[in-house]
Amino acid sequence: MSLLPAARSATVALTLLATAACGGGGSGGDAAKTFTIAMIAKSSTNPVFLSGRQGAEAAAAELTKETGVTVKIDWLTPPNEDGSVQAQRIAEAANSGANAILLSSSDAGKVRGAVNEAVDRGVPVMTFDSDVPDSKRFSFYGGDDVKMGVQVMEELAAQMGGKGKVAIFAGNQNALNLQARVRGVRETAAKYPDITIVDAFYHSETPQDAAAEVLRVKNAYPEVTGYAMIGGWALFTRTLLTDLDPKKVKIVSIDGLPAQLPYIDAGLAPVLFAQPTYNWGYVSVKTIFDKVYRKQEVPAHVQMDLVKVSKENLGEWARQLKTWGFTDVDPKYLELPK
Repeated sequence: MSLLPAARSATVALTLLATAACGGGGSGGDAAKTFTIAMIAKSSTNPVFLSGRQGAEAAAAELTKETGVTVKIDWLTPPNEDGSVQAQRIAEAANSGANAILLSSSDAGKVRGAVNEAVDRGVPVMTFDSDVPDSKRFSFYGGDDVKMGVQVMEELAAQMGGKGKVAIFAGNQNALNLQARVRGVRETAAKYPDITIVDAFYHSETPQDAAAEVLRVKNAYPEVTGYAMIGGWALFTRTLLTDLDPKKVKIVSIDGLPAQLPYIDAGLAPVLFAQPTYNWGYVSVKTIFDKVYRKQEVPAHVQMDLVKVSKENLGEWARQLKTWGFTDVDPKYLELPK
């Protein structure tokens, strides 16, 4: 199975940017200036956002080498999800002289005013992963969240043989992107007469809290045989590898980072729909630089596609993660054949 969808996601995005640049002006500004992007993700303890930070730093280093402009990433992500804190960090970035802000919103309602105020003060804002609709942000990099939910549920239905009870693990109840994924799961499950959704369960987006919620649901609803995880928080721990039986329960989850790959290997999560989270930072930083520094037109929505990861392409995906700078990939996966 090819991983071209991930490569194509980044390539298409960058191609769009290059195409938009054809009629644009030059680099503008003083080649020796510093260009600072304040990056405010949801949580600094969530590995998916740390990988996005890696991508942002890599793009900044490339742009610095390419243009002579010192591109810096100012990491202002709070330790835990909190839309109010994010709003404060947005104001802090605008006040401290950031040239642009890159945001993944924990709660659109709580940050929308801060986003609009920053833009009104001349600090452009771009979003990734979790958008702030109806705000003055200029672009969003991410996938179609309803479609993500559809993909998870369709695959889970196949793993369950089209029948059984399903629990949805949904993270932050206030995140619009997660609400859309839940909607996609529910709408798809409704097409299967022998599948029942017992409920959607919300929880803090930390590995420990997510895994604890899974085990609570397991005990409260022992009849559930399918877990639809619209984010892979619980799979960042190894807890479920010992506490769940792959002969009784199947998981299909979004995300496919190194810590989660053993769940594929064990057969507990036969399929992970991986987000190229590295590109959250990498593509977004290049988009921001083209828009704000180079004064070029960029798409209002830079599309991101998921990558289906299973035992069939586990080695290939592990090697992709390695090239993205992940140092915790289990060597045994790197040695798997294509």
